[in-house]
Amino acid sequence: QVQLVESGGGLVQAGGSLRLSCAASGLPFRMYTMGWFRQAPGKEREFVAAMHWSGSNTYYADSVKGRFTISRDNAKNTVYLQMNSLKPEDTAVYYCAAQRFYSGNYYSAYDYWGQGTQVTVSS
Repeated sequence: QVQLVESGGGLVQAGGSLRLSCAASGLPFRMYTMGWFRQAPGKEREFVAAMHWSGSNTYYADSVKGRFTISRDNAKNTVYLQMNSLKPEDTAVYYCAAQRFYSGNYYSAYDYWGQGTQVTVSS
């Protein structure tokens, strides 16, 4: 079965950095657009970043542009999210998601989800 397993979350001070990883199994990774979403307490899950299955395009929420970078290693079936200049408002559970090919960066476009990893940014 398909599994997406996130890692790399933790507690960091404002201005610091973290790198999240998501290891995928049970799917043809090269054919999947990989995305990151986040959900803060009391808020809806929101799109953060995605990388097109072809590797040709990356997409970012305005709130993270210039601070976060998404990348993927098809040989390792892994997608990464490098998060720099972190702010307290980045505090959330971060979820990895996968969609076959690409149809958009909205919640329902994604077919599979990980369990999430907590990121907490202290001020």
